[in-house]
Amino acid sequence: MTISTRPVTASASRFVPRSRTRSVLRFAGHYAEMVAAMVVGMIALGPLWSWAAPGLTTRPDTGAVIMATNMTVGMTLWMMIRRHSRRSIAEMAAAMYVPFLALLVPYWFGLISAGAVMTWGHILMLIAMLAVMLPRPGRGGAHHH
Repeated sequence: MTISTRPVTASASRFVPRSRTRSVLRFAGHYAEMVAAMVVGMIALGPLWSWAAPGLTTRPDTGAVIMATNMTVGMTLWMMIRRHSRRSIAEMAAAMYVPFLALLVPYWFGLISAGAVMTWGHILMLIAMLAVMLPRPGRGGAHHH
């Protein structure tokens, strides 16, 4: 292995940080798109559930699953528009549901409150989304096929 003795020019030293900054900004933008699509799904579908099955939306357990469904529908539609692979969509959908489903078991046993399900479900969902997106190459860390 040889080490270059040439001095690093100002333009060369700026290239790496700019490239990394662009990559981070692109990833953050893609993550924000996913969150925005989820919010749109909640806003658009929430009233439909409230009208069609009001008893289900008022229960903390079924309400959490319905909300995860609304967010997943919005995110899935956006990912389809952006031409993400089915695998990426499935992985992100799992990231949306698994935290809430995992928290429902301790809720049903009276170990955590409904508020904890909602709060920690959202926090863990956002972390799970990052976990799915970070190791992926390409736009925003997602698979494209």
